[in-house]
Amino acid sequence: MDSHIYKKMSNRLPAMAGIEVIRFNTRGTQSARGSSEGRYDNGDLEKLDVEAAINFAFDDCKAEELWVIGWSFGTDLALRHARDSRVKALILLSPPLMTTQESDLAWWAEDGRPVTALIPEFDDYLKPDAAKLRFATLTQIQLINVDEGKHLWVGEPAVYRVLSEITALLAPDSLPLPTEW
Repeated sequence: MDSHIYKKMSNRLPAMAGIEVIRFNTRGTQSARGSSEGRYDNGDLEKLDVEAAINFAFDDCKAEELWVIGWSFGTDLALRHARDSRVKALILLSPPLMTTQESDLAWWAEDGRPVTALIPEFDDYLKPDAAKLRFATLTQIQLINVDEGKHLWVGEPAVYRVLSEITALLAPDSLPLPTEW
């Protein structure tokens, strides 16, 4: 709920790269600051949350182009539920592939839209060598192995790397990003 990477992304990228960010919580998300309504459903009913966020981006925010970015559990949600034809591509940060099935990967492979995944060297769930095998179905995937990276992307060097990789895909003319904000 209070992911520092999403907070920093939404606070910095509009000013640093002209990239607008919409972030949302799924049902049952909890932290010391509170909890969202509903109950966690292992990624199943969260489909409704993903679909609502996509519709909100287009209908209320008038997005012209939408890239879905997921971190950890959010990558499973993106792969499973962000199939709306208006979504341009997926960016996956530390994908654990815990609820994603081979059929989900096959769907994206057949669909052909771009998928980019940042794989931390020291990830808790899916390290680079394993990611290469697990994502083999997606011939269009761009796997970016991040040396010294960890699942939570803690610390300014890790945040800078994530924000720079996102900017390279969405607004490359804004690179390099400033190191102070």
